[in-house]
Amino acid sequence: MPTALITGITGQDGSYLCELLLSQGYEVHGIIRRSSSFNTGRIDHLYQDLHEPQVRVHLHYGDLGDGTSLRRIVTRVMPDEIYNLGAQSHVRVSFDQPEFTADVGGLGALRLLECVRDVNPKIRFYQASSSEMFGNATRGPINEQTPFEPRSPYAAAKVFAYHVARNYREAYGLFAVNGILFNHESPRRGETFVTRKVTRAAARIKVGLQQDLYLGNLEAKRDWGYAGDFVQAMHLMMKRPAPDDFVIGTGETHSVRELCEVAFGLVGRDYRDCVKIDPRYLRPTEVDVLLADPSKAERELGWRPAVRFPELIRMMVESDLDLAEREYHARTKGGSESLSATRGAHLQP
Repeated sequence: MPTALITGITGQDGSYLCELLLSQGYEVHGIIRRSSSFNTGRIDHLYQDLHEPQVRVHLHYGDLGDGTSLRRIVTRVMPDEIYNLGAQSHVRVSFDQPEFTADVGGLGALRLLECVRDVNPKIRFYQASSSEMFGNATRGPINEQTPFEPRSPYAAAKVFAYHVARNYREAYGLFAVNGILFNHESPRRGETFVTRKVTRAAARIKVGLQQDLYLGNLEAKRDWGYAGDFVQAMHLMMKRPAPDDFVIGTGETHSVRELCEVAFGLVGRDYRDCVKIDPRYLRPTEVDVLLADPSKAERELGWRPAVRFPELIRMMVESDLDLAEREYHARTKGGSESLSATRGAHLQP
């Protein structure tokens, strides 16, 4: 049975990757930070399955800022593959916590690679790189040869991690790959990220729990895909005969304004009546457009996105409507009418 170790296993990508690896017969280990509250909601259904006779998901306390804990876990688990997905991944927050972002997102990758080099150089290593590394490098499609122009501490940390992974591949012969993933979303996306912020607000406004949504730059354009598709690309990279780096995206862009229009349209509302601009959500340096050219991944990995933008936003709105209805019932102690019974009427065709 192959064994994988995932940093960031409790995040959006980590949970989808964990599901995928389990379906492929893996034993999965994850690193989580110790805190006073549990943050395992996205993976509870995986390691608490009473119908599974053998436990195949194991969690270990550690931190990408603590090399000692990383070395202890890698030595104990002896994984065949390591997926480094852990990071402070919010671009706007990276301006407020630049040192922490750089330590975890940049030096964290270096610490893990050092563990691989010292403990078992045969371990395959995946580094979660980001489209934010390109900044405003170009307004055209971005591929693996496009130069980096990071415009945030988060992006700069990711550029460092990218080059460290390449350096360890070339200097020590490690199987280290960079997945340069463009924006990818899902119902499991954190509520502070713009896609989830919009779909959650649309749902809550629909059921009367919220009146307005405050956003920053509505004209920013992103290449948005589905996280469940993107983790499949990660796994395909790790199964190649030789390591390489790949851009992963859908090849199409949509603006934040279009995102609002689609999400609010699904609940029968005009976003212009609900969305307000708040300068606090503007970045000190903005990235206007990010558009992927995933042709190399299509050609060499056989990977293509299955879920497109309208389907993705519908999926997220449906999930957030369910959550909003539950919140409504909790506040009204059941209410006089079941919103769930009329849920189908909430979404527009």
